[in-house]
Amino acid sequence: MTNIERDHGGGLDAAILRYGGSRIGWCDLSTGINPHPYPVGTLPQDVWTALPDKAAQARLINTARQLWAVPESAGVIAASGASALIAQIPRLRPAQRVCIPGPTYNEHAAAFGTAGWSITDTAPATAQVVVHPNNPDGRLWTAPDLPLEQPGLTVIDESFCDVAPGRSLIDLTRTPGVLVLKSFGKFWGLAGLRLGFVIGDPDVLNQMTEAIGPWAVSGPAQHIGAVALADHGWARRTRERLAEDSARLDALMQIAGAKVLGGTTLFRLYDVDDAATWQDRLARHKIWTRRFPYNARWLRLGLPHALHWPRIEAALK
Repeated sequence: MTNIERDHGGGLDAAILRYGGSRIGWCDLSTGINPHPYPVGTLPQDVWTALPDKAAQARLINTARQLWAVPESAGVIAASGASALIAQIPRLRPAQRVCIPGPTYNEHAAAFGTAGWSITDTAPATAQVVVHPNNPDGRLWTAPDLPLEQPGLTVIDESFCDVAPGRSLIDLTRTPGVLVLKSFGKFWGLAGLRLGFVIGDPDVLNQMTEAIGPWAVSGPAQHIGAVALADHGWARRTRERLAEDSARLDALMQIAGAKVLGGTTLFRLYDVDDAATWQDRLARHKIWTRRFPYNARWLRLGLPHALHWPRIEAALK
């Protein structure tokens, strides 16, 4: 078993211990979660009191199929967050060698390592994982980048791809052994709901269904997910706003001396002279950011809520 350090955004409690304040007074930009979440509204009482309904689950799955244009030959599973699915995927095949090009989201390497796989960032391998667009640099992959005929299992993590649906590689799920992951919490801004999807080879998904067991998605998540995924107008307006806000953040950071390296419209990656110093400077304004243990110059910022722009501007002056 290989142990991989699990380094993530968040950690606001630790920032509060060091810099003071209360959670409500902080602007947390350390994650890539939409700061203007989908409006949940009032939920039917029975979604809280009854076991999750098969009809509600089917409605959720069908709505997801329509939104993401899932090929008819591909299956879809919903579970309690993409992370729960990531943890199960390495156990679908005997542990061998998996190619995970980095730097990238480290939960994939952690999951494969825990399951006994040997991890590399170069071919050949019997499985491969790509994050599309990549976290943290926003790299977009294309079908020719993935030698699908070689590995027995290909995982394409599209947790952040809802900001650029036209770049989705969902059509590759027609190929046996290909799985595409989708995260609900990031684009729709409801990370606490814990809802994620895996799309692909029905034979592989049948194994996962058995592994995750019944009632993998709560009643409230079934209801909210189905309503939100069907609201294409909200999604279109959100993409427009995120594009405007990410451009605004880039402009502010560049004026302050940072260089834009990439990212998505949900998070931006910058090259700075000293990421620890920048993080400290912003934290003193109660703004929490993400830096990386493997690169002392990289700083990643999520998008702020509209109410927090004045604080961002003041901190960067």
